Amino acid sequence: MNENILIIEDEKDLRTTLTDRLQAEGYKVRASDNGSRGYQEAVNGNFDLILLDVMLPGKNGFDICRDLRKAGRTIPVLMLTARDQLVDKVLGLKLGADDYVVKPFEMLELVTRIEVILRRTSSSYADDDMVHQFGSVSIDLRGTAVFRKGDLVTLSAREFQLLRYLLQHRGSTISRSEILREVWGYNSGTYTRTVDVHIFSLRHKIEDDPKKPGLIVTVPGLGYKFAA
Repeated sequence: MNENILIIEDEKDLRTTLTDRLQAEGYKVRASDNGSRGYQEAVNGNFDLILLDVMLPGKNGFDICRDLRKAGRTIPVLMLTARDQLVDKVLGLKLGADDYVVKPFEMLELVTRIEVILRRTSSSYADDDMVHQFGSVSIDLRGTAVFRKGDLVTLSAREFQLLRYLLQHRGSTISRSEILREVWGYNSGTYTRTVDVHIFSLRHKIEDDPKKPGLIVTVPGLGYKFAA
């Protein structure tokens, strides 16, 4: 375990606690107390995951997440925030966050979430070296890149993992609970809205008509299917 984690958190005590615990778990950790500086480190560095606070001096966490995705960086982002409003969670996910933990949180839960995200990100599949073409959409699994009409599509790490899972089970109907278990690592029956939010975002990025999707289709009462 030598994954590099960037912590962008302005609360000194929490930043120190997170750094010490993650280093004890075997991770390499770098920490920043300012949003603007943290964003530059995220863009220029080589990190496997970012722990990102929402309320930060210089540049808030939502803007950091949004700008990272616009810059084409698919580094997994786990947002840390004292906010517990659904609208904030949905906004974070829409901007490209991969998970969301509300303060105060149990350190064991956070470490587990980190392990799940990193495990999903590093998972490899037999056909990951293949490039799949579906009309105007090209999906390069090995290169972790998606193109639509020749233009690079900006996806979060979680969106790419979800798209890859659906693609590799194309033609099969996948339930929300299975997606949560296999892509998020969550127990079935929880956070089903998270899947819907990510599907909604994916459709708007890769479908010719998101309202009438031809790639990721809904199977009423059952789940989703990559139909191409």
